[in-house]
Amino acid sequence: MSVDPALVPKRKLYTGALMPAIGLGTFGSDRVPADKVAQAVSGALEVGYRHFDCAAVYDNEDRIGDVLQGFPREQLWITSKLWNDKHSRGDVIPACEKSLVDLRTDYLDTYLVHWPFPNFHAPGCDMSSRSPDARPYVHSEFMETWRQMERLVDMGLVRHIGTSNTTIPKLELLLRDARIPPAVNEMELHPHFQQPELFAYVRSQGIQPVGFCPIGSPTRPDRDRTPEDSVDIEDPVLVGIAQDHGVHPAVICVKWAVQRGQIPIPFSDRRNEYEANLEAVVSDPLTEEEMLVVTGIDRNSRLIKGHVFLWRPNQSWEDLWDMSGAIVDGGNA
Repeated sequence: MSVDPALVPKRKLYTGALMPAIGLGTFGSDRVPADKVAQAVSGALEVGYRHFDCAAVYDNEDRIGDVLQGFPREQLWITSKLWNDKHSRGDVIPACEKSLVDLRTDYLDTYLVHWPFPNFHAPGCDMSSRSPDARPYVHSEFMETWRQMERLVDMGLVRHIGTSNTTIPKLELLLRDARIPPAVNEMELHPHFQQPELFAYVRSQGIQPVGFCPIGSPTRPDRDRTPEDSVDIEDPVLVGIAQDHGVHPAVICVKWAVQRGQIPIPFSDRRNEYEANLEAVVSDPLTEEEMLVVTGIDRNSRLIKGHVFLWRPNQSWEDLWDMSGAIVDGGNA
């Protein structure tokens, strides 16, 4: 074991539970097969990871469940997510139960609504893919989904529920109406996309931000690539800081994320990479000056734009993110 799990920082959720401040993502970006992802989870356990971010749509939870067996459950933090085609009232609990069976566990530490839209896409699709029944966010419909998420907590199947890819206008309505508020919000966060307003908002509400794409997701699916995308690990500022620390720029992205207060969930199936990411959070921290410098390179460069979840022809991806401060097309009641 390269890192003692006890040395990994923890984030205290509003329940008092302590969530490891870094996790291993398990989305292979449609490039890494399920068995290789499971091998990465196995290797990550060996080097000291105890937090694993899973999802039903990644189609690998059954393989991951196999490699988690025999490890003390109370030492692990396991997250899964409700996919978009399971938002209906009668589908939420069975979907969670399927993830529990696949992951071979009696409970999940966190269960998230993967996207706030019922729209979905087929595995491996391209940017032009659209669900034939796609529609905008409607708060009353989302609350039916959330009530079933709350039931999962009541049933003891889930310890914490949360959101993912959710904006401030949607969170405001959810916090107004929820009996059990979200404990985390998973969101795209990396040096070129820092989302300072959303980041500050969720923290002010006692919600822990979890950051996906923490190094800029250089292996993300082709459907999530556009010509204007920037590349974090090629940024001269990050390259310079990395040279000063004798590490890869990706490691600087991870250090920055943890020191900022978000929980990064980088994925790699290469042992040297996921090991270096874990070691980054327990040694050689960035200085206050370096943290400030990284804050200054934000380019507002969203990489996961979500084209496949749009609901109208010729619609801009910006509509998914309520950039005007109001929910686009949806009902707010």
